[in-house]
Amino acid sequence: MQIFKAGERPTVRANSAYFTGTVWQDPVVSAPEPARVAAVTVAFEPGARTNWHTHPLGQTLHVLSGAGLIQVWGEAQREIRAGDTVWIPPGVKHWHGAGPETAMTHLAIHEQQDGSAADWLEPVTDEQYKAG
Repeated sequence: MQIFKAGERPTVRANSAYFTGTVWQDPVVSAPEPARVAAVTVAFEPGARTNWHTHPLGQTLHVLSGAGLIQVWGEAQREIRAGDTVWIPPGVKHWHGAGPETAMTHLAIHEQQDGSAADWLEPVTDEQYKAG
């Protein structure tokens, strides 16, 4: 058993190669093999968002605070709010992030396959983001 005390692991700025805007991440768990689960709390400042991406084994998002947006490729954007839970199936191209005027924090839960939990794609353009 391993206990991670609050404040023991630093908050890190999300990699700008995969995110637009200011995004902060706090690790929750990255279980050692044979387990595959990983979880991270992700805090998006207004206007911040992920790139388009997919997950080999899917992803669950649970919105902890604020309001944001999520979009599946080829579909309309949808609003997500504190208390909402979203399941994104494996291989589905999508993005998620804060609203234009609101911050949003979610818990992201996913499994790793062959050492990878996500396949990162192109940034969401300002035009795509604002298309609402």
